Amino acid sequence: MDKKTIRITGAQCSFSVGAIQENKETILNCFEEAESVESDIVIFPELAITGYPPEDLLLRESFIGKNFAVLEEIAAFSSHTSGVIGFVDRKNDSHNQDNNKRTIANAAAIVQNGDVRGIYHKSFLPNYSVFDEARYFSKGTEPNTLFWYDDIAIGINICEDIWIEDGPAEEQVKQGASLIININASPYDIHKSETRKEIVMKKALKLNVPIIYLNMVGGQDELVFDGGSFVVNDLGEIIYQASSFKEEVFHLDIDLKTNKQNDKSPLIIRPKTIELKDVESKASLSKNESIYSALKLGLKDYVRKNKFTKVLIGISGGIDSALTAAICVDALGAENVIGVAMPSKYNSKDSLDDAIKLSDNLGITLKTIEIEKLVDDFRETLTNSLNEDLGQITDENIQSRVRGNILMGLSNQTGAMVVSTGNKSEMAVGYSTLYGDLAGGFALIKDLYKTKVYELSNYINSISDAIPKNIITKEPSAELRPNQFDSDSLPDYEVLDKILNLYIEEDSSSEKIIASGVDPNLVFDVLEKVDRNEYKRKQVAPGVKLTQKAFGKDRRMPITNTYIRQKE
Repeated sequence: MDKKTIRITGAQCSFSVGAIQENKETILNCFEEAESVESDIVIFPELAITGYPPEDLLLRESFIGKNFAVLEEIAAFSSHTSGVIGFVDRKNDSHNQDNNKRTIANAAAIVQNGDVRGIYHKSFLPNYSVFDEARYFSKGTEPNTLFWYDDIAIGINICEDIWIEDGPAEEQVKQGASLIININASPYDIHKSETRKEIVMKKALKLNVPIIYLNMVGGQDELVFDGGSFVVNDLGEIIYQASSFKEEVFHLDIDLKTNKQNDKSPLIIRPKTIELKDVESKASLSKNESIYSALKLGLKDYVRKNKFTKVLIGISGGIDSALTAAICVDALGAENVIGVAMPSKYNSKDSLDDAIKLSDNLGITLKTIEIEKLVDDFRETLTNSLNEDLGQITDENIQSRVRGNILMGLSNQTGAMVVSTGNKSEMAVGYSTLYGDLAGGFALIKDLYKTKVYELSNYINSISDAIPKNIITKEPSAELRPNQFDSDSLPDYEVLDKILNLYIEEDSSSEKIIASGVDPNLVFDVLEKVDRNEYKRKQVAPGVKLTQKAFGKDRRMPITNTYIRQKE
């Protein structure tokens, strides 16, 4: 069988939601680079023009119209290099399952030589986890569509389409496709990057065709798109691996089988006068490297895209604030991070010393604000208004809320955004204070369990010794009363996180958790705390999604929940 070489450019770039004009400029710049190496096709991510996910912006006709206008401008700009560009197309849904008429489709436009030469509509619309595509889009009904470049047939599909067994890729290969291009906006979680590769490698081997998997990169609210685009040959082997968590434009020559077709092809393969340099795959990241990179990119883009330059962090001398501060410095630069220590009479001298040492290590400014007088004023005011002594929890929460008010006041005055420091273990069981330590604009480590906080802190110290050793080794404490430790209220974090992982990540029943070897009374106590504190988690700021069951869009539980768990 005859073969022909086709030159591919992959534009693994960041495309901000709503920044249609800015996204257009990124696309045009990538076209110019692809033209400079005589590329046949430059590939962009899913919904590159609008950014992903645009959510209810899709309900605005002006937004859809602007997206169309920009696509026409891009098409007019195109020359010999063809482009595969994610955008929003118009399409009436003739197969409504409800009373909502969907008039748009998640689409890929194929442009070349000044015009739109073809369009593909996404056939499988994910409606689980963080995805709500069935809310907006009409389902594509022509999954077997091919796009002919001279005598080479190419199947183009979008994200979820490649995950489906006997889906669009299979249909396209049956029709004669010699290459599958899959464009994505696939958000990161701890396990997904390897799963993607396994699925695509198996599919390429089964179909005996190369597959190009092109993913977006960048942070969008709670989501982080990790890039990690790759190209698989017809033997199911990865022949190129792009960077993770970084923008990258790569160029690759691929030999493809030719096929005969009856009609003249609307798309062409250009003659080449330039020889491509060999490309070298980027190294895969370890799990800790990936988590750290996701947190750093998610924070950086959230701050930048929401027009902040600086952040504020309450530095307690504990490990959560230490890890948060270290990531903030790496993401934004020490000059853009302000630490605030707010000791009360219950804070040990060691804690303040640790906060000072951490700040010195990171090179950040540390403001120290004594809060005891403010706390006493609050105590006195509440006591007098109630004419009774304050309970322990009330008294402890006053301290936390005073700190939250100080941070938010500094934020108002300086324009810096508060980054809160609570971890997933504490948020799960409600070991946190609304309008206190939960206050802030971004909850960076909200999807990181406490055991992972220690693991990631040790990872950071294996590189730079940024976090003082005493912060990592000392027993954790909120220091809101004399001689207080987390272990007074919570089981050992290894045990707690085991229970939480089973209950939250795996949706395990109490019976299954108990069967894993955990004390029944402890299991019921922890699960009751998780269920009871949903109202707190609903009020927490957004933070980087790391797991398949991040609090927020991933795990959607009712606040008012009268389900009664049976105890034997």
